[in-house]
Amino acid sequence: MNFAIIRYISGWAILAVSAFMLLPLLVSIIYREYNSALVFLLCTVIFGAIGFLLRLKRPKNHRFFACEGFISVSLAWILISLIGAVPFCVSGQIPSYIDAVFEIISGFTTTGASILTDLSVLSHGMSFWRCFSHWIGGMGVLVFLLAVIPALGGQGIYFMKAESTGPSVGKLVPKVKESAKILYIIYFSLTVLQVILLVIARMPLFDALCITFGTAGTGGFAVLGDSIASYSAAAKIIITVFMLLFGVNFNVYFLILVRKFKDAFSNEELRWYLIIYFAATAIVGCSLFFSAPKHFNLIDIFFQTSSIMTTTGFMTTDYNFWTPLAKCVLVILMFIGACAGSTGGGIKVSRFVIYAKTVKKQFSALTHPQNVKILRMDSKPISHEVIRIVNVYFATYILVFTFSLLLVLVDGFDLVTSFTAVAATLNNIGPGLEIVGPTGNYAAFSPFVKIVLSLDMLAGRLELFPLIVFFYPPAWRRN
Repeated sequence: MNFAIIRYISGWAILAVSAFMLLPLLVSIIYREYNSALVFLLCTVIFGAIGFLLRLKRPKNHRFFACEGFISVSLAWILISLIGAVPFCVSGQIPSYIDAVFEIISGFTTTGASILTDLSVLSHGMSFWRCFSHWIGGMGVLVFLLAVIPALGGQGIYFMKAESTGPSVGKLVPKVKESAKILYIIYFSLTVLQVILLVIARMPLFDALCITFGTAGTGGFAVLGDSIASYSAAAKIIITVFMLLFGVNFNVYFLILVRKFKDAFSNEELRWYLIIYFAATAIVGCSLFFSAPKHFNLIDIFFQTSSIMTTTGFMTTDYNFWTPLAKCVLVILMFIGACAGSTGGGIKVSRFVIYAKTVKKQFSALTHPQNVKILRMDSKPISHEVIRIVNVYFATYILVFTFSLLLVLVDGFDLVTSFTAVAATLNNIGPGLEIVGPTGNYAAFSPFVKIVLSLDMLAGRLELFPLIVFFYPPAWRRN
């Protein structure tokens, strides 16, 4: 185990998050919230110094493998979460440290689950930090570091694989560092474009920034208690479209940039992503139109379906009052999630496509045992290794979900609340149903269950395996 590289990466992660705190510090100064500004200044100086010291001595041995990559990424996310919660707690705006950790983990993992019952308790600086954490975590802290820190060689792909979403992660260009830069350029450009459009739609600049951070990271933290409901129809439509855009694999945007339009628009996962979205929207719309016409609103239907499928978690209406069929469709979308290689959560569309192809192949083998069929995705053969990993992921997901549900049920809440709380945190969505519905929150859960759900959020964001490896003792004893 290359502990030096783990220490070095941890130092960079701490340094990065302390540097990111300069933005909410600036916001606090602009709004003359000097207590919040002082908190962010102290945190920046103290944690910046710790990060600087940890990364001061560069490791002599740059050789590391997937195990070190998984542990480094998991440790970095845990550290930035513990540090990111400090401003909330020290300022007294979220007095409980466990609650503050839950809130910031929800931010960094782009989940959007909250323990806050009243957003007005947060200053502008703290509210900005809470929403900005979505943008930081959306593309990934380590992906950002790969774009700026001194090169770690081609082995940096292990960090990208551990932090990026989906069953298969590759480089856009031969160098990992250049791939990370391209991803962040696309991410930043889409972010700026949305802010501009929301301002044109007459949304206040502060709100436009915070809402865009949540949209870009497919998070869900807002600055108003009713999330997006109070904004104009134009703003809702813009957010709906951008939630869908950020749920698309960023490789598609890269292919468009290099003018490989045929490859971009023939992407099989993208096709199924759109088919599932529009099919789900149609089912929800028909269900509400015929069974609950007073809740039928096209903008709300398109918005909520987009919000849930992309695991963003914004809301324009309380879908707790929708029909059972409509709510069932939303719960199914929670598990499907967005595309691999996007900022969205969930199991991912590509995994479901591969799994469906695997099942179809098995039935074909039973009926025509002499036929040899090769599974393909985007006209390329799917390796047995990818199929095996997808199957293992599904099995692991079910085990983690079941175990988490049993632990959450200890608090004694109803099954729908507990089930959707686990689904919403493990899939990085935020709102569930009943008590944790779009107008509810997670404040009623005990500190123990909040810790369980916090780990679920981290596990979901890191796609299970990195966090499991982190807590697997033999991994640390690896030679």
